[in-house]
Amino acid sequence: MQSFDLAVIGAGAGGLNSALTAVSAGKRVVLIERHKPGGECTWAGCIPSKALIQIAKDVKVAQKYASIAIDGAAIMRKVRALIEEAHQAEAVPTLQDAGIEYRHGTARLIDNTTLDVDGQAIYADRIVIATGSSPVVPGIPGLQSVPYLTNENIFQLESLPESLIVLGAGAIGVELSQAFQRLGVKVKLVDQAETILPREEPEFAGAVQDILSKEGVGIYVGRTVQSVRQYDADIVLSLVAGEGIEEIRGHSLLLALGRKPNTDTINLSDVGVEYDAKGIKVDDFCETTTPGIYAVGDVVGPYLFSHTGGYQARELVRNLYSTDSPKPISLEGVAWCTFTEPELAHCGLSEEEARCVYGDEITVFTGKYSDLDRAVVDQKTDGMGKVICDKHGHILGASILGERACELLGELQVMKQHGIPLQGLQSAIHPYPGYSELLLYLSFDAHAHFGASSDEHN
Repeated sequence: MQSFDLAVIGAGAGGLNSALTAVSAGKRVVLIERHKPGGECTWAGCIPSKALIQIAKDVKVAQKYASIAIDGAAIMRKVRALIEEAHQAEAVPTLQDAGIEYRHGTARLIDNTTLDVDGQAIYADRIVIATGSSPVVPGIPGLQSVPYLTNENIFQLESLPESLIVLGAGAIGVELSQAFQRLGVKVKLVDQAETILPREEPEFAGAVQDILSKEGVGIYVGRTVQSVRQYDADIVLSLVAGEGIEEIRGHSLLLALGRKPNTDTINLSDVGVEYDAKGIKVDDFCETTTPGIYAVGDVVGPYLFSHTGGYQARELVRNLYSTDSPKPISLEGVAWCTFTEPELAHCGLSEEEARCVYGDEITVFTGKYSDLDRAVVDQKTDGMGKVICDKHGHILGASILGERACELLGELQVMKQHGIPLQGLQSAIHPYPGYSELLLYLSFDAHAHFGASSDEHN
């Protein structure tokens, strides 16, 4: 039996960060993956979707100046080629060069220090579970009798569909709806919520919904799917809207209805690891109910992002092997971005959430991209920013819709996590003409509101 300091099950963001952080601490690590290293993000999530989104942006820009033909087959081949290129950073030889023992196979827990990998026993002082998640397939009547797509197979299409129904208007559904519509696919987007992107600030979600509608995406919110059926070459959805029923049809159907944790192959119950439909139960240090077994990433939640899984993994391993006292692994600083055009980025509390906690002791600062010279000359004036502060100017939450919103939010996120009040930003020089002036203008407003004396509350 081979022996390791750490065994990691799953080579997605959580597993890779666990293994690489432990190796850098001088530990002997085995990383076990039943598919390919990289996980959902590389093969069916962040990487292919962003590749498709960028190609769709390029097409939209080109169409401003000329009539162009769209080669769907070439586009899908390019997406897959970019996946392979990105994968090289986490390919097996790269991991082995870093000092990781890589094993391809399905791991099962025997006890809190022993794994079975396709019949071979492996011992480790500690075990990290990072098995990720899979797309939810709902029990809609008729769904099993029609072909459907998920994020796991849509990027393997040989060509673009003529029309597409996207069921689910969260980040994945919204991003892909816009991208495919721009590539000439007739898209209909469906969700039972009253708006797309329901966890975002209402005015920001509404603005994105208006942008998608103007680009031609059919929006069907506030609808529940009653049934699905095949009719000739089309897939037909019957939707319940209030008292009425309407039908929509498309050549293909994409399910984007959320994720479920991958807990069914690793023998959790037999070793005392508690879990439910939301994932594996862990404490504040990502340890499961069985001592010595830990879990990170999508299989734990509550946020199903590569960056949160990676953060949990790095903090966990540092706790395990640092000489300092372990620190609770908090996701209070979580931020995310929906990569539509324009981008929609968010961190912290929404305005409604902040008012529930702080009442009227909050101040909300807003700004528009149309006030930025750079946005004007770039013709990118669709956008706005919103920062919610406590009574001292410390950032409670923020949303930015606009060009480079993801990068702009990073500046606010640093301030939020390090307790720098919004008015403190006004003393930092920002290059002109740049989009970061949006944040500078908001800090001017905060400085005028709170005054310089409030900086003492840093």
